[in-house]
Amino acid sequence: MTTGKFILIVAIVSLASCATNRKSNAAKAFVSVKDGKFMRYGKLYCFMGANYWKGMNLGMPGNNKSRDRLKRELDQMKSAGIRNLRILALTEGPDNTPYRILPAVQNRPTELDENLLKGLDFLLVEMNRRNMTAVVVLNNFWPWSGGMAQYMQWNGAGSIPYPPPHPGGSWDAYQKYTAQFYSNTKAIEQCNNSISQVVNRKNTINNKNYANDPAIMAWELCNEPRGMNNEAAMNEWLDASAAFIKSLDRNHLVTTGSEGYTSAPEYSGTHFMSMHDGPNIDYTTAHIWIQNWGWYDPAKHDETYAGAKAKMLDYLERHVRESKQLGKPFVLEEFGIMKDGGNFDPAASNINRDIYFSAVFQAVMEDMKMGLASGVNFWAWGGEGRPKKPGTMWAKGDEFTGDPPHEPQGWYSVYDTDKSTQAVIKDYANRIRSLIK
Repeated sequence: MTTGKFILIVAIVSLASCATNRKSNAAKAFVSVKDGKFMRYGKLYCFMGANYWKGMNLGMPGNNKSRDRLKRELDQMKSAGIRNLRILALTEGPDNTPYRILPAVQNRPTELDENLLKGLDFLLVEMNRRNMTAVVVLNNFWPWSGGMAQYMQWNGAGSIPYPPPHPGGSWDAYQKYTAQFYSNTKAIEQCNNSISQVVNRKNTINNKNYANDPAIMAWELCNEPRGMNNEAAMNEWLDASAAFIKSLDRNHLVTTGSEGYTSAPEYSGTHFMSMHDGPNIDYTTAHIWIQNWGWYDPAKHDETYAGAKAKMLDYLERHVRESKQLGKPFVLEEFGIMKDGGNFDPAASNINRDIYFSAVFQAVMEDMKMGLASGVNFWAWGGEGRPKKPGTMWAKGDEFTGDPPHEPQGWYSVYDTDKSTQAVIKDYANRIRSLIK
């Protein structure tokens, strides 16, 4: 063999090796599951995270003020050690309906607003620049983003029986109306059509297909799906929808968005094991709401906090144990608490909140040490947004906070000025990061 030919062969082998290494490194950038734990870049992946559902709307083109706010808030969260964001990708209108995020991605079935999707493109690019990952939520059991109830109305189920604060609203009527979704084949087909448009999308900024973007950690089927009186159909829908997404995208994880058992599992039709045992469900989720579930009264903190904390810990440990039985990672992806005394004012004290956040983070971190938990997302980053009037409902044109439109503004928002809470978040983010080897 001549020297020239030898050099050429070596060069070809070297280029092939480099290409293989690049492909291998690219694959490692995606969050994966191994032995019941998250992995990324060949290392254990545990995270401190936040809920940031409004990011897509802030990222819309044509509003530099909102985009600048988005970038500042991402920097603020990164500075606090937050590495994972739970965001929305599909919201349903029409825009003249109450209690909704406005504008919505869909004002008519399967017709997606390109301007909002460009906002999602922008959000994902900015997250990628900060080495953050996203859990992308694709539906909602509750009315604040339209969700399942809107699909039902689009398919002849009649007017949505909105729950409180709607005058005369009933939580029971709303939930049973929405749970019909799991048996409505046309509504499911419309939802799948919209999901496929998102999952198959190419980012207009970096020209990267969403399915090939490691900034996305997981696709989440729904925010807090409840089976109610249609539980068997819900479980079938969870498994079928997960399989559908996997048929479109093999790179990303899929999860449910489940609250877990809730405070009344027989009523809500939310059995943790059966919701997460499907082969295409990669990890489990739970939410804990000590005030919403009647365990805690912020106006009576001294009388109710100790019992609420004990229930929180029991609830967490039950779900962690059952997730271990399934052999899947566990994420506590929602929890929150009001400012002291139940005050909605952004300037109110956070002493009790900081104590509770510390208790939750400590418990999750201890589970991480034992390989029983993998992530935690608090509710929710309000950042620079402020309610027009604390404690009232959001209205079109108001700034987005961390509280969705159907809830009193200032309820669970963590603002950019809540420095003591941010210090707690950062402290535990650093502790969690120290577990990664």
